[in-house]
Amino acid sequence: MAQHAPPARGARLGRAAGANGSVSTGSTVNGAVLLLPGASRLSPGPVRALARALARAGGAEGLVAHTVRYGPGTREQDAAWAVEEAVRRYGDVPICLAGYDAGGRAALRAAGHEAVNSVLALAPCLPEAAAADAPEPVKQLAGRQVLIVHGTNDARSDPELSFRLAARAKKANRSTCRFEVHSDGHGLREHQTEVVALSVDFILGAMLSGRYSRPVTDALAAPPPLGLRMPLASGFGRSLRG
Repeated sequence: MAQHAPPARGARLGRAAGANGSVSTGSTVNGAVLLLPGASRLSPGPVRALARALARAGGAEGLVAHTVRYGPGTREQDAAWAVEEAVRRYGDVPICLAGYDAGGRAALRAAGHEAVNSVLALAPCLPEAAAADAPEPVKQLAGRQVLIVHGTNDARSDPELSFRLAARAKKANRSTCRFEVHSDGHGLREHQTEVVALSVDFILGAMLSGRYSRPVTDALAAPPPLGLRMPLASGFGRSLRG
């Protein structure tokens, strides 16, 4: 049996969802998604709905999802620990870091581990001080599939900051795209169904099938700024994999 890394600073992985409904002996895990919530439990954003959707859509294919329970350390430190713990539990499988709000920033920053093959950042909370003399790092995103999703009416985390980060990341990594959810706010509540469908499509493509829906394929292939200001269409996901 694999040895588990001791919880660093009180961080731990929540109960597994997916992988045929179980991760007991005999289950086959082909990929692990680590869900990084935001700073407030009162504003979970789309993380819970995404966990349920991933279990339904990817469990039969060996995809497992864990919500990371934070300790008193930084979100980035806990995300890095969670990657190490997933490697200990499941071995050489691809890992996706999927975060919302402060968890989105942690997902982007902790992507440098060799096991991480993809990053999803939903309404990432980026510092206003990310100026030219102290920009958010992007080198760790090289070689990963990267999707950023941001509401255009986000009053808590400026969507223009995630666009600037995506533009810098695109120069280091062509496999970067960004979708804008027009008229939605920080919690991405108005179009949560579409946001979750987009996220599931991206994660399954990055980790299991290598195939994406046409909008994601087009966004990844388009030069900036087109592929970084891709509008998320109302009703996205209704006809996918149908």
